[in-house]
Amino acid sequence: MHVALYQCPPVPLDVAGNLQRLHKVAMEATDADLLVLPEMFLSGYNIGAEAVGALAEAQDGPSAQRIATIAQAAGTAILYGYPERSSDGQIYNAVQLIDAQGRRLCNYRKTHLFGDLDHSMFSAGADDFPLVELNGWKLGFLICYDIEFPENARRLALAGAELILVPTANMIPYDFVADVTIRARAFENQCYVAYANYCGREEQIRYCGQSSIAAPDGSRIALAGLDEALIIGTLDRPLMNQSRALNRYLADRRPELYDDLSKR
Repeated sequence: MHVALYQCPPVPLDVAGNLQRLHKVAMEATDADLLVLPEMFLSGYNIGAEAVGALAEAQDGPSAQRIATIAQAAGTAILYGYPERSSDGQIYNAVQLIDAQGRRLCNYRKTHLFGDLDHSMFSAGADDFPLVELNGWKLGFLICYDIEFPENARRLALAGAELILVPTANMIPYDFVADVTIRARAFENQCYVAYANYCGREEQIRYCGQSSIAAPDGSRIALAGLDEALIIGTLDRPLMNQSRALNRYLADRRPELYDDLSKR
C-alpha cells in the first residue's frame, strides 16, 4: 500500500480554503492509496475554544460529504483532522477516514489532551481505539500527544494493527518526538507508524515538521524536512514479517508482570 503524508502550514479558520487545498493535494497524490493530513487540518489547531465551537461539525457534516467527493475523484482514501461536535454537544479533536469510494470507515477522538490548549477546547475521547482494514492492511489511529504514551500504540499493536496513523500538530521544542519517538514506537510494536505534522507558524506556535513513515525495523521509508511537502512511502509486508521474526517484542512480553502499572 502506498501512503502519502501532506505536511503543510496551518490555515486557521478557513474550512473552505482548506477543502480547496485538500482537493489540490489529493489530485497530486492519486498514486497513493491513502492520504494522511495533520491534526485539525480543516480548521487549524491553535484557534481557541470559541472558534472551535463555531467550526465543529458532525461526523457526517458538510465537510465530510465534500471530502467523500474528493476521495472518489482522486481514487484515494483520506484521513483528516477536524473539530467534531457529537450528538450530545461535546466537542472532540477527531480524525476521520473516508475511503476511495467515499465511505466513512472510521472516526477516532483524541484521548490524551495536551496542556491548557487542548483542555480549553476539547473533551477527551473515551476508551474507543478502533481498527479498520484498508487494502488488506489493519489500521489503528492516534492523534499527536496520544502516540507519546507507549500504552496507546501497544494496545493497537496487540489488537493487530499493522499501520498506526498519527495526524499531529507537534511543535518546537518537542522535535524529539518526531525524530526519535515515532521510530521507537514502530520498532517496539513491530508495525508501521505514519506521522503527519504541520510546518510553519500558527500564532505563537512554531511547528517542527519532520513528518515521516517509520517501518517496523526502525528505518524511515519517507521523511519530510521543515517545509511544506507531500511525501509517499510504500508499506512492505515482507519487511514487516522479517522484522517481526527477528524482534519478538510482542511474543516475549510477560503481561503478568505489568498488571499493576495500569493501577498507579
